[in-house]
Amino acid sequence: MEILNQLGGLVLGSVPTMILFVLLVIAYNLLVQKPLERTLAERRARTTGAVEQARGAISAAEAETAAYEDKLRAARAEIVAAREQKLHQWNSERDAALASAREVAQERIRVARKDIATSAATARIQIESATAQLSDSILRAVLPAGTNISEAHQ
Repeated sequence: MEILNQLGGLVLGSVPTMILFVLLVIAYNLLVQKPLERTLAERRARTTGAVEQARGAISAAEAETAAYEDKLRAARAEIVAAREQKLHQWNSERDAALASAREVAQERIRVARKDIATSAATARIQIESATAQLSDSILRAVLPAGTNISEAHQ
């Protein structure tokens, strides 16, 4: 029994310590733990919000990048189409100029051929008239003097 009496005295002496311990736990819970949990929850919410906001900004930036790339592709396509159209126009103009130059050259050739034909005809006429005179001169030189040249032609 003595042990029980001693144990009872120890328990009775420890009651104020237990009360102080319980008060200390309650004070710790009210003064430190709950404000700390609130602060950590707020920090977690802000961090999550910032991460979500950053993800939203990244997706918006990707969307803008895609839009810019689409505009760039469209602009490049327009430039290529304009370039093709210009090349086609230049080729058409070049072909028209070549056709015109060919026509002018063909006309010059026709005129030159006509001039050559006229000159040839004139030269033939001159040669034919000169041939008669030349043959008379040759006959006079070859035939003895006093011979009739008209008789020699026949």
